Amino acid sequence: MVKKIIILLVAIATILPMLSLRAQDPHFSQFYANPLYLNPAFAGTAICPRLIMNYRNQWPSISGTYVTYSASYDQHIDAISGGVGLMVNTDRAGEGTLTTNMISGIYSYRLTVNRYFSIKAGFQASYFQKNLDWQKLTFGDQIDPKHGFVFNTNEKLPELKRSATDFAVGLLGYSESFFGGIAVHHLTEPNEGFISVSKLPMKLTIHTGGIIDLKKQGRRYRRRRIEDPTLSPNLLYMQQQNFQQMNYGLYFNKYPFVGGIWFRQNFQNPDALILLMGFQQSMFKFGYSYDITVSKLSNASGGSHEFSLALQFDCKPAKKRVRTINCPSF
Repeated sequence: MVKKIIILLVAIATILPMLSLRAQDPHFSQFYANPLYLNPAFAGTAICPRLIMNYRNQWPSISGTYVTYSASYDQHIDAISGGVGLMVNTDRAGEGTLTTNMISGIYSYRLTVNRYFSIKAGFQASYFQKNLDWQKLTFGDQIDPKHGFVFNTNEKLPELKRSATDFAVGLLGYSESFFGGIAVHHLTEPNEGFISVSKLPMKLTIHTGGIIDLKKQGRRYRRRRIEDPTLSPNLLYMQQQNFQQMNYGLYFNKYPFVGGIWFRQNFQNPDALILLMGFQQSMFKFGYSYDITVSKLSNASGGSHEFSLALQFDCKPAKKRVRTINCPSF
């Protein structure tokens, strides 16, 4: 186990110097409720078919809010020794001034190292299109000192659509009580500029956590059940160009309820305190989180609201026993 952790840390140290960060991707506070967006290696980790939908409304009190939608499907397939996934995302910035649509196909390969530890390696190929609504933009030459915006602009109309392919890779290691992974998105740094070249910066994500069993008595010879109460401390680090962000927090699970508290900061300034409530029953999971902004925007932003809905379907048992990952669902 120690050797595997050392290998993972060496991989992280190798990739970190490659990143020199420009724009940032949309993010989700319930990052484990959108696992394929976090790391492509999560494809198929639930074994049976899984459908997930996410909605985030960031800073609703500010004009020009950011709204992000996401939907994904994934499952494990014995014949290809891994999982497949499909993900669709839409991000609307500035009340639709800039809209980004993306569709991704994902494959992850599973390797069982021993009876206690498994590794998954994922690859993601995406196609995205950015659309600019020119009518929602305003320029200085449109302003009349007395009457405000009354003139037509002389600014040159740029290309209003930009599309490109994008790629990502991820690695995930997990046992019954530990999980950790690393993902690198935008490997080719595609051009997303409308007027001049503006490359989408590479993004590094590192996430890790564990499961602390609060009811070990009497289960020495059986596996943990979903009804057993647990605590799950977690860390998430993200870097994109010069922007760095750290999330650290804790989940408490007492079936069918889940509660969580997180703190997010960008190393220079605190950003938000995140409160989470979740409910899971049979094949159904629902989560709501609220970001309490603690930065200088706290009085004006209105925080952020996020909802997640997951449907976990049943399926026939795999021919070979496949370990599922024991990580939070929100």
